Amino acid sequence: MSPPDNKEHACDWQDYAKYLEEKLQTQAEQIAALQKMVFGKKSEKLPSPEREIRRQKREEDRAKQQAEALRTRRENAIAKTKLETKETSISVPVEQCTCPKCGSDELRPVGKGKTSTVLKYIPGRFVREVFQRETLKCKCGKYMVTAPPPEKASEGSRYDETFVAHLMVSKCADSIPIYRLEKQYRRAGVNVSRATMNELLHRHAELLAPLSERLLNRIGESEIVLADETTIKLQSGGRKAWMWVFLAGNLIGYRFSADRSGKTPQSVLGATRGTLLVDAYTGYNAVTGVDGRERAGCLAHARRKLFDARNADESVSVALDAIQSVYRVEHDAKEAGISQTDEHLTLRQQRAGPAMAALQTWLEEKKNEYEPKNLLSTAINYSLKNWEELTRFLDDPRIPVDNNRSEGALRVVALGRKNFLFAGNEIAGKNLAGIYSLISTCEACGVNPMEYLPDVLRRISSHPAADIDTLLPDQWQSLS
Repeated sequence: MSPPDNKEHACDWQDYAKYLEEKLQTQAEQIAALQKMVFGKKSEKLPSPEREIRRQKREEDRAKQQAEALRTRRENAIAKTKLETKETSISVPVEQCTCPKCGSDELRPVGKGKTSTVLKYIPGRFVREVFQRETLKCKCGKYMVTAPPPEKASEGSRYDETFVAHLMVSKCADSIPIYRLEKQYRRAGVNVSRATMNELLHRHAELLAPLSERLLNRIGESEIVLADETTIKLQSGGRKAWMWVFLAGNLIGYRFSADRSGKTPQSVLGATRGTLLVDAYTGYNAVTGVDGRERAGCLAHARRKLFDARNADESVSVALDAIQSVYRVEHDAKEAGISQTDEHLTLRQQRAGPAMAALQTWLEEKKNEYEPKNLLSTAINYSLKNWEELTRFLDDPRIPVDNNRSEGALRVVALGRKNFLFAGNEIAGKNLAGIYSLISTCEACGVNPMEYLPDVLRRISSHPAADIDTLLPDQWQSLS
């Protein structure tokens, strides 16, 4: 006797079996996601949109690639001219100064000879500078004067601003723990304890605090702001705290907080107007809405969720291709030099608009095909729930399509978290946020922080408060 045809036979047990099958699939996806979170790599395996576009256009843009390579070689050549150069003459060995053909030893120079170039590394070194301060005495014996000591950012310290700047850049730009710096300095002939280095770092960070605060104020005054946050552990109490980042153009500001509440966005962006580009975290609701900023969504978050659920349905490729088309528009606008212009907006509306419409159609078609907790269902619902925010970029060419710049700005925090593990306490966390702000903005503005920090450390105590913007990295000019 053959089993009944499923197309003709229907019963409660068949519906229950289908329910169990879908539930098992959902649980398998959840387990796979948890395994990836615990054991797998954190980075997205799908190539970034920009990289994928470059791969697709590699053959088409061969001439552009050659021009880019030529530009890179020129930049490298210019960089080499800034290196300290030492020229050394090498003479031909005496035993080779006789012609093996005729036996003559009267050899003549041929031009300047051949040039060989090597790059030599000379380890960084400390210089102990001794100031001999003149002392004068009147012959009457009632007056004596001594030349003033050299100006320093911190009175009574034997460490110059360049030393402090090296500490700050090493820890907050290169993520080198203090104990490793202690070993490096010892090899260079200077014994500086960790306690001394930490005290120097935080004392001078407090001196620079007005600059980092003003930086955040200027970001709050900007119309387009990007934001994100990540965790940082505190040594005192072993509890978890948060490091927030806010970006506007080339200005990058960090704010430390003991919690993840909306108080931090409120303190930076409260009572401001414009657009805030963030993920779907509700903590930013404190500054968005009718009385606050207009919220824009991150297309990269939607793309990442769909990619993680790609095994559930082959048609996910339709959604990923639509998003890829949007990124191709951004790539083409950048290549044409029209980013954030009216031409860019026209390009978005002509090409990215239909791509987003196709994505929405696919999302609507698929939204009821899976269980609520299914990985693909979660990804679809995320995009549909935030659709208005995700398409905000179609109306303003200044709004990026994703929040990747904010995520990138937090990588230095994540790397520091991995290397030096924690901040000592809340005060130390605030000081780290201030240093991160100034150094990251320096790098975004093409300013060398090892030149910037010593200069502003010398000047900030006597600089007029009303003119503080001229000490920020985007307006700074060295007096030396």
